[in-house]
Amino acid sequence: MSQRISYLLVLFGAIFWGTTGTAQTFMPQTIHPLAVGASRLAVGGFSLLIILLVLRKINFRNWPWKSTLYAAISMAVFQYLFFSSVRLTGVAIGTVVTIGSAPVFSGIIEWLLVKRRPTRVWMIATALAIIGCALLFLNKEGIVVNPIGIAMSLGAGLLFAFYTLVNKEVLAKVDTVPAVAVIFSVSAMMLLPFLFLFETEGLLTGRGISVVLYLGIATTSVAYILFSVGLKRIPSSSAVTLSLAEPLTAAVLSVLVVGEQLNMTSWMGVALLLGGILVLTLGGRKKNRQGA
Repeated sequence: MSQRISYLLVLFGAIFWGTTGTAQTFMPQTIHPLAVGASRLAVGGFSLLIILLVLRKINFRNWPWKSTLYAAISMAVFQYLFFSSVRLTGVAIGTVVTIGSAPVFSGIIEWLLVKRRPTRVWMIATALAIIGCALLFLNKEGIVVNPIGIAMSLGAGLLFAFYTLVNKEVLAKVDTVPAVAVIFSVSAMMLLPFLFLFETEGLLTGRGISVVLYLGIATTSVAYILFSVGLKRIPSSSAVTLSLAEPLTAAVLSVLVVGEQLNMTSWMGVALLLGGILVLTLGGRKKNRQGA
């Protein structure tokens, strides 16, 4: 698989993530967001794991449990911090701080732990994407800047970056689909108690089940498989920067499906986000050609 295709797979995974918010608008609003997150991971992780076990396509011998556990804990705590930050400081600020900080944390983690210095292409792409992300939600009304919420958003961004790094270690030893199945099944088991602690009224209705199935299969199983396959051949910092396609997708869908309006500043943000993604993708393609 070429490095160019790997970048595109990660990008498509992020696009699937970007449909999450729009999908949730079709779900009964009585359901607590963290309960939705727990259900999403359970459907995505358990469905894959059951299929693999039935087909005998998973082998736990010499499984990298240490890295798997780190990845699962990171994803489980990420769900808690992200949904809590959104509740405290609003969707706009919570999303921007989380997604915008993740590439920065990823580059720093790689630099400190893997001794891989961030490339100039990554720096340019990340800067464009972060500025674009900020502009995208700059003029949203009703934003509440809660210090605790901001801290939780930063924590969520750090955990997503850490998940990407340790997930790369898991993928170096096992195949992509089994890795995603086990990591998310373990994460789901950690979050299942929240289904009994938070409001779940409406979750078992036809609409609730349909949305949870979509979130679990499309935005979790499929999205993370695409992300993980691409992650095998590109730096984790680049993968995290490409994940900024998520707010870009969410913005476009909010206009086309939900009916929200974006002003000129927000559209400038969309353009910068797209620019950052193109710089990273084309930059990776150029680097791959030079190394051939």
